[in-house]
Amino acid sequence: MEPEFIYFNEITDGRGGLVALEQNRNIPFEIKRVYYIYGTPENVRRGFHAHKALQQVAVCVKGACSFLLDNGRETVDCRLDSPTYGLYIGNNIWREMYDFTEDCVLMVLASELYDEADYIRDYEKFTLIVQQ
Repeated sequence: MEPEFIYFNEITDGRGGLVALEQNRNIPFEIKRVYYIYGTPENVRRGFHAHKALQQVAVCVKGACSFLLDNGRETVDCRLDSPTYGLYIGNNIWREMYDFTEDCVLMVLASELYDEADYIRDYEKFTLIVQQ
């Protein structure tokens, strides 16, 4: 299993940098929800779930954090540390985020609105679903 990174076109000049995110262009789905995580204390892990249908792209717009991704057969760890690329996370992928820098702002673009019924929060149930 390899992490699937999406590299964004970055426009920079003497004024700084700019990255544009566009649904169905450099984001591979229609964006229905955007949220961000910040202020995560040291040694705190987040996530611990998968989604039945939802797709996401995670971007560290500031700072850095790590991801553990698990498809039920393999796991991979990867680091996000730049606003110039994002991590695509498809459905039925268990995710955990950890090792947040103090200044980390992690933005997540989602293909669906929040729906608790789409979450798989129990790891054993997740493994049963993906191994069918």
